[in-house]
Amino acid sequence: MSDTAVRPRKPSVHKLPVTGALRLNSPAEIWYKPALSVVVASAVPNLLLYSLDRLDLVMYTMAGSLCALYGHNLPYARRVHTVLRVILGMAAGLAVALVAASLTDSTAVLIGVGALLAAVQKTFCDATRIGPPGNVIFAFVTSAALFAPQELGQVPAHMALMLAAGAFSWLVTAGPALWHREGPERLATARALDAAAAHAASPDARTRHAAAAAVQAAWQSLLAAGRPTPVRQGLERLVVHAERAMATTASGGHVPGAGPDELRRWAAGTRARGPVPSPPPAPGTVEQLFGIDAERAGQRMRRGRREARRRLLRALGPGSPVLPVAFRTLIGCALAGYVSSALGVGHPYWAIVTAASVYQPNLTLSWSRALQRTVGNLLGVLVFAAVIPLARVSPLVLVLCVLFFNFAAEALITRNYWLGSVAVTPMALLILEFGGFQPAGELIADRALDTLVGVAVGFLVVIAVTNRRASGRVEQALAAAADAQDRAERAVADPAVDALALETARRRLTASLVELRDASDIASGEWWQRALPEEELLAAEQAGHRTLAATAQRQGLITLPPANGAV
Repeated sequence: MSDTAVRPRKPSVHKLPVTGALRLNSPAEIWYKPALSVVVASAVPNLLLYSLDRLDLVMYTMAGSLCALYGHNLPYARRVHTVLRVILGMAAGLAVALVAASLTDSTAVLIGVGALLAAVQKTFCDATRIGPPGNVIFAFVTSAALFAPQELGQVPAHMALMLAAGAFSWLVTAGPALWHREGPERLATARALDAAAAHAASPDARTRHAAAAAVQAAWQSLLAAGRPTPVRQGLERLVVHAERAMATTASGGHVPGAGPDELRRWAAGTRARGPVPSPPPAPGTVEQLFGIDAERAGQRMRRGRREARRRLLRALGPGSPVLPVAFRTLIGCALAGYVSSALGVGHPYWAIVTAASVYQPNLTLSWSRALQRTVGNLLGVLVFAAVIPLARVSPLVLVLCVLFFNFAAEALITRNYWLGSVAVTPMALLILEFGGFQPAGELIADRALDTLVGVAVGFLVVIAVTNRRASGRVEQALAAAADAQDRAERAVADPAVDALALETARRRLTASLVELRDASDIASGEWWQRALPEEELLAAEQAGHRTLAATAQRQGLITLPPANGAV
Protein backbone atom coordinates (compact mmCIF):
# COMPACT_ATOMS: atom_id res chain seq x y z
CA MET A 1 0.00 0.00 0.00
CA SER A 2 1.07 3.53 -0.64
CA ASP A 3 2.19 5.55 2.36
CA THR A 4 1.37 8.83 0.66
CA ALA A 5 -0.63 11.18 2.87
CA VAL A 6 -4.32 11.31 2.08
CA ARG A 7 -5.53 14.75 1.02
CA PRO A 8 -9.33 14.75 0.66
CA ARG A 9 -10.83 16.92 -2.04
CA LYS A 10 -14.44 17.97 -2.46
CA PRO A 11 -15.99 16.93 -5.77
CA SER A 12 -16.14 19.82 -8.17
CA VAL A 13 -18.82 20.39 -10.77
CA HIS A 14 -18.24 24.06 -11.46
CA LYS A 15 -18.11 23.49 -15.22
CA LEU A 16 -21.02 21.63 -16.74
CA PRO A 17 -20.33 20.25 -20.23
CA VAL A 18 -22.12 21.66 -23.27
CA THR A 19 -20.40 20.67 -26.49
CA GLY A 20 -19.18 17.43 -24.96
CA ALA A 21 -22.73 16.46 -24.03
CA LEU A 22 -23.83 16.86 -27.65
CA ARG A 23 -20.83 15.22 -29.31
CA LEU A 24 -21.66 12.19 -31.44
CA ASN A 25 -20.12 8.84 -30.56
CA SER A 26 -19.50 5.78 -32.66
CA PRO A 27 -22.61 3.60 -32.94
CA ALA A 28 -22.87 0.67 -30.55
CA GLU A 29 -21.77 -2.67 -31.95
CA ILE A 30 -25.19 -4.26 -31.73
CA TRP A 31 -27.40 -1.18 -32.26
CA TYR A 32 -29.35 -3.05 -34.92
CA LYS A 33 -30.44 -5.82 -32.56
CA PRO A 34 -32.73 -3.77 -30.29
CA ALA A 35 -33.77 -1.71 -33.34
CA LEU A 36 -34.87 -4.75 -35.34
CA SER A 37 -36.34 -6.47 -32.29
CA VAL A 38 -38.64 -3.60 -31.38
CA VAL A 39 -39.72 -3.19 -35.01
CA VAL A 40 -40.63 -6.86 -35.33
CA ALA A 41 -42.27 -6.89 -31.88
CA SER A 42 -44.34 -3.82 -32.82
CA ALA A 43 -45.10 -4.60 -36.46
CA VAL A 44 -46.98 -7.86 -35.90
CA PRO A 45 -49.53 -6.56 -33.33
CA ASN A 46 -49.84 -3.18 -35.07
CA LEU A 47 -50.58 -4.70 -38.47
CA LEU A 48 -52.97 -7.17 -36.85
CA LEU A 49 -54.88 -4.30 -35.22
CA TYR A 50 -54.84 -2.46 -38.55
CA SER A 51 -56.43 -5.46 -40.25
CA LEU A 52 -59.14 -5.45 -37.55
CA ASP A 53 -59.61 -1.67 -37.84
CA ARG A 54 -58.75 -1.25 -34.13
CA LEU A 55 -55.67 0.96 -34.21
CA ASP A 56 -57.11 2.77 -31.19
CA LEU A 57 -55.74 -0.15 -29.14
CA VAL A 58 -52.12 0.30 -30.26
CA MET A 59 -51.15 2.02 -27.01
CA TYR A 60 -51.75 -1.21 -25.08
CA THR A 61 -49.90 -3.52 -27.45
CA MET A 62 -47.08 -0.97 -27.68
CA ALA A 63 -46.54 -1.31 -23.93
CA GLY A 64 -45.70 -4.97 -24.45
CA SER A 65 -43.78 -4.44 -27.69
CA LEU A 66 -41.36 -1.98 -26.08
CA CYS A 67 -40.20 -4.72 -23.69
CA ALA A 68 -38.20 -6.06 -26.67
CA LEU A 69 -35.70 -3.23 -26.10
CA TYR A 70 -34.24 -4.86 -22.98
CA GLY A 71 -31.60 -7.50 -22.33
CA HIS A 72 -29.68 -7.51 -25.62
CA ASN A 73 -26.25 -7.56 -23.93
CA LEU A 74 -27.17 -10.50 -21.71
CA PRO A 75 -26.56 -14.20 -22.40
CA TYR A 76 -29.75 -15.90 -23.49
CA ALA A 77 -29.98 -17.99 -20.31
CA ARG A 78 -30.22 -14.78 -18.29
CA ARG A 79 -32.02 -12.74 -20.93
CA VAL A 80 -35.13 -14.90 -20.86
CA HIS A 81 -35.55 -14.24 -17.11
CA THR A 82 -34.69 -10.54 -17.37
CA VAL A 83 -37.14 -9.79 -20.18
CA LEU A 84 -39.83 -11.75 -18.35
CA ARG A 85 -39.30 -9.55 -15.29
CA VAL A 86 -39.46 -6.47 -17.52
CA ILE A 87 -42.80 -7.63 -18.94
CA LEU A 88 -44.20 -8.30 -15.46
CA GLY A 89 -42.95 -4.92 -14.23
CA MET A 90 -44.48 -3.18 -17.23
CA ALA A 91 -47.77 -5.03 -16.61
CA ALA A 92 -47.82 -3.99 -12.94
CA GLY A 93 -47.22 -0.32 -13.75
CA LEU A 94 -49.75 -0.31 -16.59
CA ALA A 95 -52.39 -1.99 -14.41
CA VAL A 96 -52.00 0.68 -11.71
CA ALA A 97 -52.18 3.44 -14.33
CA LEU A 98 -55.28 2.04 -16.04
CA VAL A 99 -57.15 1.48 -12.79
CA ALA A 100 -56.26 4.97 -11.59
CA ALA A 101 -57.40 6.48 -14.89
CA SER A 102 -60.72 4.62 -14.66
CA LEU A 103 -61.38 5.71 -11.07
CA THR A 104 -60.65 9.45 -11.25
CA ASP A 105 -60.59 12.35 -13.68
CA SER A 106 -58.60 14.56 -11.33
CA THR A 107 -55.49 15.78 -13.12
CA ALA A 108 -53.80 16.51 -9.79
CA VAL A 109 -54.34 12.95 -8.56
CA LEU A 110 -53.20 11.43 -11.85
CA ILE A 111 -50.02 13.53 -11.84
CA GLY A 112 -49.30 12.36 -8.30
CA VAL A 113 -49.80 8.73 -9.28
CA GLY A 114 -47.58 9.23 -12.36
CA ALA A 115 -44.78 10.73 -10.26
CA LEU A 116 -45.01 7.92 -7.71
CA LEU A 117 -44.88 5.28 -10.43
CA ALA A 118 -41.89 7.00 -12.06
CA ALA A 119 -40.04 7.04 -8.72
CA VAL A 120 -40.75 3.35 -8.04
CA GLN A 121 -39.68 2.40 -11.56
CA LYS A 122 -36.48 4.43 -11.23
CA THR A 123 -35.70 2.80 -7.89
CA PHE A 124 -36.06 -0.76 -9.11
CA CYS A 125 -34.25 -0.16 -12.42
CA ASP A 126 -31.28 1.38 -10.58
CA ALA A 127 -31.27 -1.22 -7.81
CA THR A 128 -31.34 -4.15 -10.24
CA ARG A 129 -29.02 -2.40 -12.75
CA ILE A 130 -31.26 -3.54 -15.55
CA GLY A 131 -29.40 -1.45 -18.11
CA PRO A 132 -30.60 0.66 -21.02
CA PRO A 133 -33.19 1.92 -21.80
CA GLY A 134 -33.82 1.84 -18.05
CA ASN A 135 -36.84 3.42 -16.42
CA VAL A 136 -37.78 5.89 -19.16
CA ILE A 137 -39.77 3.36 -21.22
CA PHE A 138 -41.76 2.35 -18.14
CA ALA A 139 -42.47 6.00 -17.31
CA PHE A 140 -43.47 6.74 -20.91
CA VAL A 141 -46.03 3.91 -21.00
CA THR A 142 -47.57 4.35 -17.55
CA SER A 143 -47.76 8.16 -17.71
CA ALA A 144 -49.50 8.08 -21.09
CA ALA A 145 -51.95 5.43 -19.83
CA LEU A 146 -52.91 7.60 -16.87
CA PHE A 147 -54.34 10.25 -19.18
CA ALA A 148 -56.02 7.94 -21.69
CA PRO A 149 -59.84 7.58 -21.48
CA GLN A 150 -60.55 4.41 -19.54
CA GLU A 151 -63.41 2.46 -18.01
CA LEU A 152 -62.80 -0.03 -15.23
CA GLY A 153 -64.44 -2.82 -17.21
CA GLN A 154 -62.01 -2.28 -20.09
CA VAL A 155 -58.90 -2.83 -17.98
CA PRO A 156 -58.75 -6.66 -18.19
CA ALA A 157 -58.99 -6.65 -22.00
CA HIS A 158 -56.38 -3.91 -22.33
CA MET A 159 -54.05 -5.75 -19.97
CA ALA A 160 -54.52 -8.91 -22.01
CA LEU A 161 -53.41 -7.04 -25.13
CA MET A 162 -50.31 -5.79 -23.32
CA LEU A 163 -49.42 -9.25 -22.02
CA ALA A 164 -49.95 -10.85 -25.44
CA ALA A 165 -47.65 -8.30 -27.07
CA GLY A 166 -45.18 -8.76 -24.21
CA ALA A 167 -45.15 -12.53 -24.75
CA PHE A 168 -44.38 -11.97 -28.42
CA SER A 169 -41.57 -9.57 -27.43
CA TRP A 170 -40.14 -12.30 -25.21
CA LEU A 171 -40.09 -14.67 -28.19
CA VAL A 172 -38.39 -12.02 -30.35
CA THR A 173 -35.62 -11.37 -27.82
CA ALA A 174 -35.06 -15.05 -26.98
CA GLY A 175 -35.45 -16.41 -30.52
CA PRO A 176 -31.88 -15.75 -31.77
CA ALA A 177 -30.63 -18.34 -29.26
CA LEU A 178 -31.81 -20.99 -31.72
CA TRP A 179 -29.11 -20.13 -34.28
CA HIS A 180 -26.49 -18.07 -32.42
CA ARG A 181 -26.68 -19.17 -28.81
CA GLU A 182 -23.24 -17.97 -27.74
CA GLY A 183 -23.51 -14.57 -29.45
CA PRO A 184 -23.63 -12.38 -26.30
CA GLU A 185 -20.73 -14.26 -24.68
CA ARG A 186 -18.67 -13.90 -27.85
CA LEU A 187 -19.29 -10.17 -27.92
CA ALA A 188 -18.38 -9.76 -24.24
CA THR A 189 -15.17 -11.74 -24.77
CA ALA A 190 -14.24 -9.69 -27.83
CA ARG A 191 -14.73 -6.49 -25.83
CA ALA A 192 -12.47 -7.83 -23.09
CA LEU A 193 -9.75 -8.65 -25.62
CA ASP A 194 -10.01 -5.20 -27.22
CA ALA A 195 -9.89 -3.48 -23.82
CA ALA A 196 -6.85 -5.51 -22.78
CA ALA A 197 -5.17 -4.63 -26.07
CA ALA A 198 -5.87 -0.92 -25.52
CA HIS A 199 -4.38 -1.12 -22.03
CA ALA A 200 -1.31 -3.01 -23.28
CA ALA A 201 -0.78 -0.41 -26.02
CA SER A 202 -1.39 2.62 -23.80
CA PRO A 203 -1.23 1.73 -20.10
CA ASP A 204 -2.84 4.31 -17.82
CA ALA A 205 -5.55 4.45 -15.16
CA ARG A 206 -8.36 4.96 -17.69
CA THR A 207 -7.47 2.02 -19.91
CA ARG A 208 -6.73 -0.14 -16.85
CA HIS A 209 -10.21 0.44 -15.46
CA ALA A 210 -11.80 -0.14 -18.86
CA ALA A 211 -9.90 -3.42 -19.22
CA ALA A 212 -10.80 -4.58 -15.70
CA ALA A 213 -14.49 -3.75 -16.27
CA ALA A 214 -14.55 -5.50 -19.65
CA VAL A 215 -12.84 -8.63 -18.30
CA GLN A 216 -15.21 -8.72 -15.32
CA ALA A 217 -18.20 -8.35 -17.69
CA ALA A 218 -16.89 -11.20 -19.85
CA TRP A 219 -16.55 -13.54 -16.86
CA GLN A 220 -20.04 -12.63 -15.67
CA SER A 221 -21.42 -13.26 -19.14
CA LEU A 222 -19.78 -16.69 -19.32
CA LEU A 223 -20.92 -17.68 -15.84
CA ALA A 224 -24.50 -16.64 -16.63
CA ALA A 225 -24.51 -18.38 -20.00
CA GLY A 226 -25.24 -21.91 -18.82
CA ARG A 227 -23.49 -25.21 -19.40
CA PRO A 228 -19.88 -25.26 -20.72
CA THR A 229 -20.15 -25.83 -24.48
CA PRO A 230 -16.94 -26.16 -26.55
CA VAL A 231 -17.42 -22.60 -27.78
CA ARG A 232 -17.67 -21.27 -24.23
CA GLN A 233 -14.58 -23.20 -23.22
CA GLY A 234 -12.71 -21.48 -26.06
CA LEU A 235 -14.09 -18.10 -24.97
CA GLU A 236 -12.92 -18.68 -21.44
CA ARG A 237 -9.37 -19.38 -22.63
CA LEU A 238 -9.48 -16.09 -24.54
CA VAL A 239 -10.65 -14.19 -21.45
CA VAL A 240 -7.80 -15.76 -19.48
CA HIS A 241 -5.38 -14.35 -22.07
CA ALA A 242 -7.03 -10.91 -21.80
CA GLU A 243 -6.73 -11.04 -18.02
CA ARG A 244 -3.16 -12.26 -18.26
CA ALA A 245 -2.25 -9.36 -20.58
CA MET A 246 -3.90 -6.88 -18.23
CA ALA A 247 -2.11 -8.26 -15.16
CA THR A 248 1.25 -8.33 -16.91
CA THR A 249 0.83 -4.75 -18.18
CA ALA A 250 -0.12 -3.60 -14.68
CA SER A 251 3.06 -5.17 -13.30
CA GLY A 252 5.26 -3.56 -15.95
CA GLY A 253 5.96 -6.78 -17.82
CA HIS A 254 5.32 -8.05 -21.33
CA VAL A 255 3.17 -10.93 -22.56
CA PRO A 256 5.07 -13.00 -25.14
CA GLY A 257 2.90 -13.93 -28.08
CA ALA A 258 -0.14 -11.97 -26.84
CA GLY A 259 0.60 -8.36 -27.63
CA PRO A 260 -2.00 -5.73 -28.59
CA ASP A 261 -2.10 -6.78 -32.26
CA GLU A 262 -2.64 -10.43 -31.41
CA LEU A 263 -5.35 -9.59 -28.87
CA ARG A 264 -7.15 -7.46 -31.45
CA ARG A 265 -6.89 -10.25 -34.02
CA TRP A 266 -8.45 -12.68 -31.56
CA ALA A 267 -11.18 -10.13 -30.84
CA ALA A 268 -12.03 -9.80 -34.53
CA GLY A 269 -12.18 -13.57 -34.91
CA THR A 270 -14.37 -13.88 -31.82
CA ARG A 271 -16.89 -11.38 -33.20
CA ALA A 272 -17.15 -13.27 -36.48
CA ARG A 273 -19.58 -16.13 -37.03
CA GLY A 274 -16.84 -18.70 -37.60
CA PRO A 275 -14.94 -20.85 -35.10
CA VAL A 276 -13.59 -19.19 -31.97
CA PRO A 277 -9.85 -18.43 -32.21
CA SER A 278 -7.71 -21.06 -30.49
CA PRO A 279 -4.75 -19.40 -28.75
CA PRO A 280 -2.16 -21.53 -27.02
CA PRO A 281 -3.11 -22.40 -23.43
CA ALA A 282 -1.97 -19.76 -20.96
CA PRO A 283 0.84 -20.93 -18.70
CA GLY A 284 -0.43 -22.65 -15.59
CA THR A 285 -3.82 -23.54 -17.08
CA VAL A 286 -5.24 -26.79 -18.30
CA GLU A 287 -7.47 -27.62 -21.23
CA GLN A 288 -10.51 -28.06 -18.98
CA LEU A 289 -10.14 -24.60 -17.41
CA PHE A 290 -13.87 -24.03 -17.61
CA GLY A 291 -14.38 -26.67 -14.94
CA ILE A 292 -13.06 -24.34 -12.22
CA ASP A 293 -15.61 -21.67 -13.00
CA ALA A 294 -18.33 -24.22 -13.69
CA GLU A 295 -17.89 -25.48 -10.15
CA ARG A 296 -18.00 -21.95 -8.81
CA ALA A 297 -21.07 -21.18 -10.90
CA GLY A 298 -22.77 -24.25 -9.46
CA GLN A 299 -22.03 -23.09 -5.94
CA ARG A 300 -23.40 -19.66 -6.74
CA MET A 301 -26.52 -21.04 -8.38
CA ARG A 302 -27.41 -23.01 -5.25
CA ARG A 303 -27.60 -19.79 -3.29
CA GLY A 304 -28.18 -17.46 -6.24
CA ARG A 305 -31.78 -16.52 -5.55
CA ARG A 306 -31.16 -15.90 -1.85
CA GLU A 307 -28.12 -13.75 -2.64
CA ALA A 308 -30.03 -11.83 -5.32
CA ARG A 309 -32.76 -11.01 -2.80
CA ARG A 310 -30.16 -9.85 -0.30
CA ARG A 311 -28.52 -7.57 -2.86
CA LEU A 312 -31.88 -6.08 -3.80
CA LEU A 313 -32.78 -5.46 -0.15
CA ARG A 314 -29.38 -3.83 0.44
CA ALA A 315 -29.86 -1.65 -2.64
CA LEU A 316 -33.27 -0.51 -1.40
CA GLY A 317 -32.45 -0.31 2.30
CA PRO A 318 -31.53 2.67 4.49
CA GLY A 319 -28.41 4.42 3.29
CA SER A 320 -28.82 3.21 -0.28
CA PRO A 321 -27.40 5.66 -2.87
CA VAL A 322 -30.34 4.97 -5.20
CA LEU A 323 -32.91 6.44 -2.78
CA PRO A 324 -31.90 10.13 -3.18
CA VAL A 325 -32.19 9.75 -6.97
CA ALA A 326 -35.60 8.11 -6.50
CA PHE A 327 -36.66 11.00 -4.26
CA ARG A 328 -35.46 13.43 -6.91
CA THR A 329 -37.59 11.57 -9.44
CA LEU A 330 -40.70 11.69 -7.24
CA ILE A 331 -40.43 15.41 -6.45
CA GLY A 332 -39.26 16.46 -9.91
CA CYS A 333 -41.89 14.51 -11.86
CA ALA A 334 -44.68 15.74 -9.60
CA LEU A 335 -43.61 19.38 -9.82
CA ALA A 336 -43.08 19.18 -13.59
CA GLY A 337 -46.57 17.74 -14.06
CA TYR A 338 -48.22 20.33 -11.84
CA VAL A 339 -46.40 23.25 -13.48
CA SER A 340 -47.34 21.93 -16.91
CA SER A 341 -50.97 21.57 -15.86
CA ALA A 342 -51.00 25.08 -14.37
CA LEU A 343 -49.75 26.43 -17.71
CA GLY A 344 -52.73 24.84 -19.42
CA VAL A 345 -50.87 22.15 -21.32
CA GLY A 346 -53.22 19.37 -22.43
CA HIS A 347 -50.66 16.58 -22.03
CA PRO A 348 -48.93 17.05 -18.65
CA TYR A 349 -47.60 13.49 -18.73
CA TRP A 350 -45.01 14.60 -21.28
CA ALA A 351 -43.50 16.85 -18.61
CA ILE A 352 -43.47 13.89 -16.19
CA VAL A 353 -41.62 11.68 -18.69
CA THR A 354 -39.18 14.46 -19.56
CA ALA A 355 -38.34 15.03 -15.89
CA ALA A 356 -37.98 11.26 -15.33
CA SER A 357 -35.48 11.07 -18.19
CA VAL A 358 -33.28 13.79 -16.66
CA TYR A 359 -32.39 11.89 -13.49
CA GLN A 360 -29.02 10.21 -13.81
CA PRO A 361 -26.61 9.03 -11.07
CA ASN A 362 -25.12 12.49 -10.45
CA LEU A 363 -25.55 16.17 -11.20
CA THR A 364 -23.10 16.30 -14.11
CA LEU A 365 -24.74 13.40 -15.93
CA SER A 366 -28.20 14.82 -15.19
CA TRP A 367 -27.15 18.14 -16.72
CA SER A 368 -25.92 16.38 -19.85
CA ARG A 369 -29.18 14.44 -20.15
CA ALA A 370 -31.25 17.60 -19.64
CA LEU A 371 -29.35 19.35 -22.43
CA GLN A 372 -29.61 16.34 -24.73
CA ARG A 373 -33.34 15.94 -24.05
CA THR A 374 -34.00 19.62 -24.79
CA VAL A 375 -32.14 19.65 -28.10
CA GLY A 376 -33.53 16.31 -29.23
CA ASN A 377 -37.17 17.02 -28.37
CA LEU A 378 -37.21 20.48 -29.94
CA LEU A 379 -35.70 19.14 -33.14
CA GLY A 380 -38.07 16.20 -32.94
CA VAL A 381 -41.20 18.38 -32.97
CA LEU A 382 -39.90 19.96 -36.18
CA VAL A 383 -39.56 16.49 -37.69
CA PHE A 384 -43.12 15.73 -36.58
CA ALA A 385 -44.37 18.91 -38.24
CA ALA A 386 -42.72 17.82 -41.49
CA VAL A 387 -43.98 14.22 -41.42
CA ILE A 388 -47.55 14.64 -40.11
CA PRO A 389 -49.08 15.38 -43.54
CA LEU A 390 -47.64 12.10 -44.85
CA ALA A 391 -48.71 10.12 -41.77
CA ARG A 392 -52.31 11.27 -42.23
CA VAL A 393 -52.56 9.93 -45.77
CA SER A 394 -53.89 6.59 -44.46
CA PRO A 395 -53.84 4.46 -41.30
CA LEU A 396 -51.37 2.05 -42.92
CA VAL A 397 -48.96 4.89 -43.66
CA LEU A 398 -49.30 5.99 -40.03
CA VAL A 399 -48.37 2.50 -38.83
CA LEU A 400 -45.35 2.42 -41.14
CA CYS A 401 -44.21 5.86 -39.97
CA VAL A 402 -44.32 4.77 -36.33
CA LEU A 403 -42.33 1.63 -37.16
CA PHE A 404 -39.77 3.71 -39.06
CA PHE A 405 -39.23 6.06 -36.12
CA ASN A 406 -39.06 3.08 -33.77
CA PHE A 407 -36.15 1.75 -35.78
CA ALA A 408 -34.53 5.17 -36.21
CA ALA A 409 -34.65 5.88 -32.48
CA GLU A 410 -32.71 2.75 -31.59
CA ALA A 411 -30.35 3.18 -34.53
CA LEU A 412 -29.45 6.73 -33.49
CA ILE A 413 -29.64 6.78 -29.70
CA THR A 414 -26.30 5.03 -29.23
CA ARG A 415 -24.60 7.86 -31.15
CA ASN A 416 -26.00 10.32 -28.60
CA TYR A 417 -29.19 10.52 -26.58
CA TRP A 418 -30.27 13.77 -28.24
CA LEU A 419 -30.03 12.23 -31.70
CA GLY A 420 -32.25 9.34 -30.63
CA SER A 421 -34.73 11.83 -29.14
CA VAL A 422 -35.10 13.43 -32.56
CA ALA A 423 -36.76 10.15 -33.64
CA VAL A 424 -38.49 9.30 -30.35
CA THR A 425 -40.40 12.61 -30.23
CA PRO A 426 -42.26 12.27 -33.55
CA MET A 427 -42.92 8.59 -32.77
CA ALA A 428 -44.57 9.51 -29.45
CA LEU A 429 -46.64 12.21 -31.12
CA LEU A 430 -47.71 9.93 -33.96
CA ILE A 431 -48.92 7.28 -31.49
CA LEU A 432 -51.55 9.80 -30.38
CA GLU A 433 -52.91 9.75 -33.94
CA PHE A 434 -54.10 6.17 -33.42
CA GLY A 435 -56.75 7.47 -31.04
CA GLY A 436 -57.92 10.17 -33.45
CA PHE A 437 -56.53 13.20 -35.23
CA GLN A 438 -55.61 16.21 -33.11
CA PRO A 439 -54.54 19.71 -34.19
CA ALA A 440 -50.87 19.39 -35.14
CA GLY A 441 -50.05 22.92 -34.01
CA GLU A 442 -51.47 22.23 -30.55
CA LEU A 443 -49.49 19.00 -30.23
CA ILE A 444 -46.27 20.73 -31.27
CA ALA A 445 -46.77 23.63 -28.86
CA ASP A 446 -47.68 21.32 -25.96
CA ARG A 447 -44.70 19.03 -26.54
CA ALA A 448 -42.23 21.92 -26.81
CA LEU A 449 -43.59 23.57 -23.66
CA ASP A 450 -43.65 20.30 -21.73
CA THR A 451 -40.04 19.65 -22.73
CA LEU A 452 -38.90 23.01 -21.40
CA VAL A 453 -40.93 22.64 -18.21
CA GLY A 454 -39.81 19.07 -17.58
CA VAL A 455 -36.15 19.84 -18.16
CA ALA A 456 -36.11 23.08 -16.16
CA VAL A 457 -38.05 21.75 -13.17
CA GLY A 458 -36.26 18.40 -13.31
CA PHE A 459 -32.80 19.92 -13.20
CA LEU A 460 -33.71 22.42 -10.47
CA VAL A 461 -34.78 19.47 -8.32
CA VAL A 462 -31.40 17.80 -9.02
CA ILE A 463 -29.74 20.86 -7.51
CA ALA A 464 -32.19 21.13 -4.60
CA VAL A 465 -32.27 17.43 -3.65
CA THR A 466 -28.64 16.48 -3.12
CA ASN A 467 -27.27 12.95 -3.28
CA ARG A 468 -24.88 13.04 -0.37
CA ARG A 469 -24.89 9.27 -0.18
CA ALA A 470 -22.71 9.10 -3.29
CA SER A 471 -19.59 9.65 -1.19
CA GLY A 472 -20.88 7.06 1.29
CA ARG A 473 -20.94 4.55 -1.55
CA VAL A 474 -17.27 5.35 -2.17
CA GLU A 475 -16.43 4.65 1.46
CA GLN A 476 -18.28 1.32 1.30
CA ALA A 477 -16.48 0.44 -1.94
CA LEU A 478 -13.12 1.29 -0.36
CA ALA A 479 -13.88 -0.99 2.59
CA ALA A 480 -15.01 -3.80 0.27
CA ALA A 481 -11.88 -3.42 -1.88
CA ALA A 482 -9.64 -3.52 1.19
CA ASP A 483 -11.38 -6.67 2.42
CA ALA A 484 -11.12 -8.33 -1.01
CA GLN A 485 -7.45 -7.41 -1.27
CA ASP A 486 -6.74 -8.82 2.19
CA ARG A 487 -8.43 -12.11 1.26
CA ALA A 488 -6.52 -12.30 -2.02
CA GLU A 489 -3.19 -11.62 -0.28
CA ARG A 490 -3.89 -14.33 2.30
CA ALA A 491 -4.82 -16.75 -0.49
CA VAL A 492 -1.57 -15.97 -2.34
CA ALA A 493 0.47 -16.46 0.85
CA ASP A 494 -1.22 -19.76 1.72
CA PRO A 495 0.87 -22.62 0.24
CA ALA A 496 -2.06 -25.05 0.63
CA VAL A 497 -4.70 -22.90 -1.09
CA ASP A 498 -6.69 -24.73 -3.76
CA ALA A 499 -7.27 -23.45 -7.28
CA LEU A 500 -10.94 -22.63 -6.70
CA ALA A 501 -10.27 -20.51 -3.61
CA LEU A 502 -7.49 -18.60 -5.40
CA GLU A 503 -9.68 -18.00 -8.44
CA THR A 504 -12.60 -16.86 -6.25
CA ALA A 505 -10.35 -14.41 -4.40
CA ARG A 506 -9.06 -12.97 -7.67
CA ARG A 507 -12.56 -12.56 -9.12
CA ARG A 508 -13.78 -10.87 -5.96
CA LEU A 509 -10.90 -8.42 -5.96
CA THR A 510 -11.43 -7.61 -9.65
CA ALA A 511 -15.14 -6.94 -9.05
CA SER A 512 -14.42 -4.73 -6.02
CA LEU A 513 -11.93 -2.60 -8.00
CA VAL A 514 -14.46 -2.10 -10.79
CA GLU A 515 -17.11 -1.10 -8.25
CA LEU A 516 -14.66 1.27 -6.54
CA ARG A 517 -13.90 3.13 -9.76
CA ASP A 518 -17.60 3.33 -10.71
CA ALA A 519 -18.53 4.68 -7.28
CA SER A 520 -15.72 7.25 -7.49
CA ASP A 521 -16.77 8.40 -10.96
CA ILE A 522 -20.37 8.89 -9.84
CA ALA A 523 -19.41 10.75 -6.66
CA SER A 524 -16.97 13.02 -8.51
CA GLY A 525 -19.87 14.41 -10.60
CA GLU A 526 -22.12 15.11 -7.61
CA TRP A 527 -22.09 18.23 -5.47
CA TRP A 528 -22.63 19.22 -1.84
CA GLN A 529 -21.25 16.10 -0.19
CA ARG A 530 -18.34 14.88 1.89
CA ALA A 531 -14.85 15.23 0.46
CA LEU A 532 -13.55 12.29 -1.55
CA PRO A 533 -10.25 10.70 -0.43
CA GLU A 534 -8.62 10.99 -3.83
CA GLU A 535 -5.19 9.67 -2.90
CA GLU A 536 -6.64 6.85 -0.82
CA LEU A 537 -8.66 5.82 -3.89
CA LEU A 538 -5.56 5.90 -6.06
CA ALA A 539 -3.53 3.93 -3.53
CA ALA A 540 -6.28 1.31 -3.17
CA GLU A 541 -6.49 0.85 -6.93
CA GLN A 542 -2.72 0.56 -7.37
CA ALA A 543 -2.37 -1.88 -4.49
CA GLY A 544 -5.34 -3.90 -5.73
CA HIS A 545 -3.94 -4.29 -9.21
CA ARG A 546 -0.53 -5.27 -7.81
CA THR A 547 -2.27 -7.97 -5.77
CA LEU A 548 -4.13 -9.12 -8.89
CA ALA A 549 -0.81 -9.46 -10.66
CA ALA A 550 0.62 -11.42 -7.72
CA THR A 551 -2.43 -13.69 -7.76
CA ALA A 552 -2.02 -14.28 -11.48
CA GLN A 553 1.65 -15.10 -10.86
CA ARG A 554 0.70 -17.61 -8.15
CA GLN A 555 -1.71 -19.22 -10.63
CA GLY A 556 1.14 -19.43 -13.13
CA LEU A 557 -0.50 -17.09 -15.65
CA ILE A 558 2.34 -14.56 -15.69
CA THR A 559 5.91 -14.09 -14.56
CA LEU A 560 6.51 -10.83 -12.75
CA PRO A 561 9.65 -8.75 -13.34
CA PRO A 562 12.02 -8.10 -10.42
CA ALA A 563 10.50 -6.15 -7.55
CA ASN A 564 12.45 -2.98 -8.33
CA GLY A 565 10.93 -2.93 -11.81
CA ALA A 566 7.32 -3.15 -10.69
CA VAL A 567 4.99 -0.24 -11.27
